Amino acid sequence: MIRALYTAASGMSAQQANLDTVANNLANSATAGFRSRKMQFEDMIYQNLVVPGSAASTSTTSAGLQIGLGTKSTSSEVIMTQGDFNQTGNTLDLAIQGAGFFQVQLPNGTLGYTRDGNFAMNNAGTMVDSHGDQLLPALTIPANATSVSISQYGVVTATLPGQTVSSQLGTIQLATFPNPGGLNSLGGNLLQPTSASGNAITDTPGGSSGMGTLQQGFLENSNVDVVAEFVNMILAQRAYESNSKVVHVADDMYQQINGMIR
Repeated sequence: MIRALYTAASGMSAQQANLDTVANNLANSATAGFRSRKMQFEDMIYQNLVVPGSAASTSTTSAGLQIGLGTKSTSSEVIMTQGDFNQTGNTLDLAIQGAGFFQVQLPNGTLGYTRDGNFAMNNAGTMVDSHGDQLLPALTIPANATSVSISQYGVVTATLPGQTVSSQLGTIQLATFPNPGGLNSLGGNLLQPTSASGNAITDTPGGSSGMGTLQQGFLENSNVDVVAEFVNMILAQRAYESNSKVVHVADDMYQQINGMIR
């Protein structure tokens, strides 16, 4: 019976982590470019009382006698489905239709990757994200530009006073990964590569490597499915309750055994 207590406790711990993940998804349901996570589980080691296929007198057992020792959470995978678009009308707001991430330079010199296209200009006219991190490749927009246009292929042009033809300022590049689900979340809508995600592959939007295209004046909403998350929350709650009842039943059995001693 002692196994039942620890097995049920492992289930309660796993469902608590599952509920924490659901809570974070719901909390970020209105966060631009947010990517939801899904908790994955696996069973733990088994106690082999009779190994399947072992010899029993002159025959071989067709099925063994194994008792599982619970479950554990193994990973929280990043879900990379597309979020809905929200039209903002802001010139420097960008949404990615399809695969890819914007590249920004973090204060420590490393690169961060994000789907949040809420960009603006700093005091030097350089395009930066909401934290002030510089978009890469760097793009500087003249302060006297009368209009700025960003094509779906990332070409940035601006019209200057006294000019009838727009001047090209540069081209935005996107990055993708062999396994985007293995990216590490830093917070602040930023992700960084890991050995699981693989190295970044960069290209222009709509390029031959399968990058998505850009939509100027739009932001991508979170890809959190609120209805599905509420269902997951109910399932996690019921699984937690079921495991807690196993603890109560095991405790009652112990109590009965202790009563027999009296």
